[in-house]
Amino acid sequence: MKLSQYAKLRNVTYRAAWTHFKLGKIPGAYLSSTGTVVIPPDQDLRPGRTAVYARVSSSMNKDNLISQSKRVQSFCLAKGWVVSAVVEECASGLNDSRPKLMKLLLDKTITRIVVEHKDRLTRFGYNYIKNLWLGELVVINEVVEDEKDLMQDFVSLVTSFTARLYGRRRSRRKTEELIKELTEQK
Repeated sequence: MKLSQYAKLRNVTYRAAWTHFKLGKIPGAYLSSTGTVVIPPDQDLRPGRTAVYARVSSSMNKDNLISQSKRVQSFCLAKGWVVSAVVEECASGLNDSRPKLMKLLLDKTITRIVVEHKDRLTRFGYNYIKNLWLGELVVINEVVEDEKDLMQDFVSLVTSFTARLYGRRRSRRKTEELIKELTEQK
């Protein structure tokens, strides 16, 4: 089949399909002697659906939620991915009963989920989701420094326990105080 037919079946632009071909992302595709890109018939042509997931902790951050969602959508557009679903949720990353995320993870038609930071998906259990979910999980801003990643995990843990111990309103203040003390001790 020709590249234009492949692009239509995959629901991407011809230019995106050409880029995929040039990068070697279409297995078995080759350039014929006439200059036509040929895709072998056994190629999996199920359209991949990309979903954007954006989350903030409270409804007071609604503006941040919208701008986060737009940044992730722009990233997908730059990659040539057609966004099929945009899921925006106001819920704590510590809460493991988020209906919109669960619905997204259970949707068999979604083959790729894109998030800005891994903590936008979940504070704990990211590796479980990454390893058990059958699709591709794309995190735009991965933490490269181990110390920074460890500190983020620690902050999440302290926030979780202080929320239980002191109640939600005081937990943020207590967490900030603990972090301030820890950074001053360095």
